[in-house]
Amino acid sequence: MKKCVAVVVLLSLLSLGRSAPLSSCDHLVKPITVSNEDMLGRWLYIGGSSDLPGSRSLGHLMTSIWLDITATTQSNILNIIQTQRVYGKCSSLTYTVTFENSTMLIEQPFYLKEVYLTTNCSDCLVVHEELTSGKDTFTSFMLFSRRQSVSPDVVEAFKTQAECLKMPSPIMINTNNEICPDNISPSDGLSALNSLLEAKMGHRVAKLLDAFFDMFVN
Repeated sequence: MKKCVAVVVLLSLLSLGRSAPLSSCDHLVKPITVSNEDMLGRWLYIGGSSDLPGSRSLGHLMTSIWLDITATTQSNILNIIQTQRVYGKCSSLTYTVTFENSTMLIEQPFYLKEVYLTTNCSDCLVVHEELTSGKDTFTSFMLFSRRQSVSPDVVEAFKTQAECLKMPSPIMINTNNEICPDNISPSDGLSALNSLLEAKMGHRVAKLLDAFFDMFVN
């Protein structure tokens, strides 16, 4: 009987030990206030997690990505140029987005809402994004920085936030990789992303590739 009681007590303590970190989740996943001016400039991608089909495969193949966010003549409209190197090849996309009340929005041809979460890094941006296309909804969680690399404690805090959001384990890129130049002619990002979202048959293949890369690629 004593052994049974001891096992119950031990299991209770282990349960408390696992749930303790979640007590801080409310703070870690609460959106913060970000101004238009805070958003402007260049942001280097450090890592992230997403359930969008193909995102895990891309995360393993992508060696660098940066954003350049600029203001427009309209106070609530921002322009974003996204440049990435995937499997050694650089490409660039451009987006026009609405930014109001610390929230980035795209309403057509799909719906995207992006808010920003707390971080212990003064020059970082932690992004929580939800994208809806038809009946499908996808979530992404990303870390950007003004610098090409961040400290290990920033990465650990970001991974803890991902756990709180019940996201797949973030894929962090090698920040020593060379980034792409800024003289690449960009394509329309909304059209490119929407084409991928509408290719429903391709989602199945993309999910298989995601599982393959997560299993065999470190």
